[in-house]
Amino acid sequence: MLKGLGGLGDMTKMMKAAKDMQDKMQKMQADLETVTVTGESGGGLVRATATAKGELTALEIDPSIFVPSEKEVVEDLILAAIKDAQKRAQDKMQSEMSRITQELGLPADMKLPF
Repeated sequence: MLKGLGGLGDMTKMMKAAKDMQDKMQKMQADLETVTVTGESGGGLVRATATAKGELTALEIDPSIFVPSEKEVVEDLILAAIKDAQKRAQDKMQSEMSRITQELGLPADMKLPF
């Protein structure tokens, strides 16, 4: 198609690949807003739900842990559940980023700007 124009054909391929990567990254970012992960603590007594982007969307607490003398334990369980949800969200995002880079033929350990 662009015979005789030297590296211009390669540049066109690179631009198309960059555009494809940008489109896939935008789709992945939108998808991560709808994917949820749930972290828990205390054997499921406290559950925190977050989007794969890390936004906390729900918190469930088993009423059996509401004992006034156990206030600090409840607070610790809540924090642990939130941290677990955030870690799962981060892991999910990393997994999706790896999948995208592999689909694009990039090295699996390549760090993209997200």
